[in-house]
Amino acid sequence: MAYQLYRNTTLREQPAGEPGRGSLNTYRFCDNVWTFVLNDVEFREVTDLVKVDKVKIVACDGKNTGSNAAE
Repeated sequence: MAYQLYRNTTLREQPAGEPGRGSLNTYRFCDNVWTFVLNDVEFREVTDLVKVDKVKIVACDGKNTGSNAAE
């Protein structure tokens, strides 16, 4: 069964030392895959700051559950 979850929300302000900041536009969980869409994102390195209008992050479970899975 495909479970889907949509919600508009805002990310909390991140403490110092975090690698980025942005606002969460939408997120979805479907077929064990998470999809996040963020707006106005800032990524930080030690000396660099990169600003992006929109970022899409797709993540899935890394476990091997197929027939080749180690027992």
